[in-house]
Amino acid sequence: MFTSVNSRAAAAYKRVAAETSVQGADPHQLVGLLFDALLQSIAAARGAMSRDDAGAKGAALGKAVRIIEEGLKAGLNLQQGGDLAANLHQLYSYSVLRLTQANLRNDPKALEEVTLLIEPLAQSWKQIKGPGPAYLPPVAGRGV
Repeated sequence: MFTSVNSRAAAAYKRVAAETSVQGADPHQLVGLLFDALLQSIAAARGAMSRDDAGAKGAALGKAVRIIEEGLKAGLNLQQGGDLAANLHQLYSYSVLRLTQANLRNDPKALEEVTLLIEPLAQSWKQIKGPGPAYLPPVAGRGV
């Protein structure tokens, strides 16, 4: 099966735009991008679930879990972040549990629950300037 030139060009543009935004982002912006990608992955999983597309649902939820585990959760500084970092760690762990249950049980309510937990956090993050002590500085070579 072949894709149109326009589809390939759009996909290439999207990929380059994403790479450029990540490369030019400061640590605060990177966390914001992780939140955006997480919410997009959950929305994609919801759509796949409604279409009974198990493969797309699993891929989207796998990406969402990786964003949480390898991006948001791994970036927490539990030693210096105090209660804030500990609470975020618990929230992220719970979100991973609910996303896993959503995948296993085909449960859109679990997806909605995680969205309702993450959206206010993402919005609040975008309203503050710069990372607080809850997050580690970026490490060269570490990525999501």
